[in-house]
Amino acid sequence: MQQKEVQALVKIAMDAGAAGAGIAEVRRIIFRREFRAACVQNFCGKYGTCWMCPPDVGDIDEMITCAKGYRHMLVFQSIEPLEDSFDIEGMERAAIKHNALALRLAKQLVGVLENPLRLGAGACHVCPCCAKAEDLPCRHPEQATASLEAYGIAVSELAEISGLAYMNGVNTVTYFGGFLFR
Repeated sequence: MQQKEVQALVKIAMDAGAAGAGIAEVRRIIFRREFRAACVQNFCGKYGTCWMCPPDVGDIDEMITCAKGYRHMLVFQSIEPLEDSFDIEGMERAAIKHNALALRLAKQLVGVLENPLRLGAGACHVCPCCAKAEDLPCRHPEQATASLEAYGIAVSELAEISGLAYMNGVNTVTYFGGFLFR
């Protein structure tokens, strides 16, 4: 990928409100099946409650194979201040802002990237309550977003290969998202 193209994509992400952005070559991304085991432990409380989370999002090996079918990923991050490291409400507000950023960025990339695969931070937050809770199909499949981790992507290493800091200071939370493209 030429530097001019990289700069143009990074500019789009920054103009959409990202705190940082970079490009990662998919061949350099580290995929780990064991992230699925962490999902099964259900630390976030979303396992089995959201169409875009395990186990419903899909087989980990198929998802890794799908992701590896792309050449590059536009990686973007949002960084938000927290009152302290236990500010769960602040983290939730930051997650909502991050997902809004991802949707803005998706709109900006229409016509720029052909059929990108959008991946986000944590569970899909498009709907206040996932339709899965009512055993209904996804209400917004065109906006629904699986997480980087659901695809087995090691986010700390993704940050490094895309030139972004994974940790951004005391009392901050950093969320990552990405658009895989060919």
